[in-house]
Amino acid sequence: MRIDKAIESTMAMDDATWARHANPLSFWTRVPLLLALTLAIWSRIWLGWWCLVPIGALVLWTFINPRAFPPPAHLNDWASKAVRGERYWLARKTRPIPAQHARAALVLSVLSGLSLLPLAYGLWALNPWAAFLGAVLASMFKLWFCDRMAWLTEDMTRSLGRDAAQQT
Repeated sequence: MRIDKAIESTMAMDDATWARHANPLSFWTRVPLLLALTLAIWSRIWLGWWCLVPIGALVLWTFINPRAFPPPAHLNDWASKAVRGERYWLARKTRPIPAQHARAALVLSVLSGLSLLPLAYGLWALNPWAAFLGAVLASMFKLWFCDRMAWLTEDMTRSLGRDAAQQT
């Protein structure tokens, strides 16, 4: 199983959940999660084992977030397009996407993943510069990935026609 499908499966993302996650409020309230989780893990130096409380709350919010907001009234917002594009990306084996989007998304995903290395090192070694750099880079590459997904949605909408693309 590919890692992206494994993550989708772990998050129990069905069609209704994806529709709710396309709400810009869902998208934008997920953006700071990695930085907040980094701070929560870092807080072990101040809170000791009590750091598990904010860590647990953030992990719970990560799961609840795509279900916490109603489906958006329209899907024309950049954040909604990014979420729709992610669905195209995840379905790329059964519904091919343009090669330039596939390459860019893969490169950005790898870069985001590699950014977790300095983050993990920084959290382990209590090196704030490494932790901050890793968190910022991973977040930046993820947002860049989302921008590519919004672009993918635009291209797929043009190629499939508006009605077929709205069903994704």
